[in-house]
Amino acid sequence: MKKRFYVSILVMLCFYTLSSCSNNDDDGGLNNNSEQLAQVENTVESGTWRITNFIDSGENETSDFAGYNFSFNSDGSLVATNGTDTLTGTWSVTDDSSSSDDDIDFNIFFPVLDTNDFEDLNDDWDIISYTSTKIVLIDISGGNGGTDNLTFEKN
Repeated sequence: MKKRFYVSILVMLCFYTLSSCSNNDDDGGLNNNSEQLAQVENTVESGTWRITNFIDSGENETSDFAGYNFSFNSDGSLVATNGTDTLTGTWSVTDDSSSSDDDIDFNIFFPVLDTNDFEDLNDDWDIISYTSTKIVLIDISGGNGGTDNLTFEKN
């Protein structure tokens, strides 16, 4: 009888110990997001890019950026030039672990007036997809709920 009691206690302790172990799946995807951050950064830092789609709250404004080439530099600077005009801003890729969808943000900022077309690009865009030649971004506006879509393709 004592032997059965001790075996039962031992089995319960083993079960409790095994069930309380963590396999680190609850780390918010940091390891996967860290790898993905590096992949996105390496991808966009390679070569120059152009905007092939920009939908601002339902309005197609792609033509506002026709002729511009974008360089995402490793120092965080972002240069847009069309051969005549050059604008310099900043960019980064960050892990948005504060969000419930645990996404990666593609941040763009040009220090321009609100009336400048490039101000529309200033945002923390969510990455929908990316390849070595294309990155698709989306932003859902907190103010009016409008959806903006931005696509860069490699030259």
